[in-house]
Amino acid sequence: MRFACLGSGSEGNAVIVEAGPTRVLVDCGFPLRETIFRLARLGIEPESLDGIVVTHEHADHVSGVPPLAARFDLPVWLTFGTLAASFERFEGLWGLNAIDSHEGFAIGALRFEPIAVPHDAREPVQFVCTDGAWRLGILTDLGMPTPYVEMRVSGCHGLLLECNHDADLLASGDYPHSLKQRIAGRYGHLDNGSAAAILSRIERARLQHVVAAHLSRDNNRPDLARAALASALDCAPEWIGVADQSDGLEWRAFVA
Repeated sequence: MRFACLGSGSEGNAVIVEAGPTRVLVDCGFPLRETIFRLARLGIEPESLDGIVVTHEHADHVSGVPPLAARFDLPVWLTFGTLAASFERFEGLWGLNAIDSHEGFAIGALRFEPIAVPHDAREPVQFVCTDGAWRLGILTDLGMPTPYVEMRVSGCHGLLLECNHDADLLASGDYPHSLKQRIAGRYGHLDNGSAAAILSRIERARLQHVVAAHLSRDNNRPDLARAALASALDCAPEWIGVADQSDGLEWRAFVA
């Protein structure tokens, strides 16, 4: 099993997970041509995808899903709430699968286990993806840590973890006060310290990959995110990966 990221940030997000012959895209917030380009950069043809799984209806996660699905006849999985909140985007599209936010489902060799999260969307989820041997946690949009979220990603072999902002940079930055409140609120985005707190409380003995994701260009820096997560793991900051907006993240594989 392996995973990669097409890009991560407020301008677009997409993660690809592969197990054997199965390839699934989690979210797609890029225009069609850009998505095809970014997939090619990872050596992937869009026709080889088995489907798209959507976490929530925000444009940076879902805007590219309908055109990609329509162009390449790809099925889509999303919660009932996400479908209701973005129905106009998906109207007329075949292969829509509405899922329960507390029930897992399989796509080929991969199983997706939804995690209900606090975020300012209709019915947002994140996921643990597994092929039965390896578990990858995807936590890229949530406002705050919760015991439930931490329990669900505990013991994973890999973790994509939101490090949206540095609290001090956000507080001192130029964003309007209302936007700062939204980002830092209970249903906004994780700061570096909160992400590190999640790492410090979960079972992490099996972790082979930890990747900081969804970094704000204005309110964070890769070195700050790496330092925060490394402090929780007691590892070198260089060991922490960063999925950035322009280059994403190259393939990461799990090794027995």
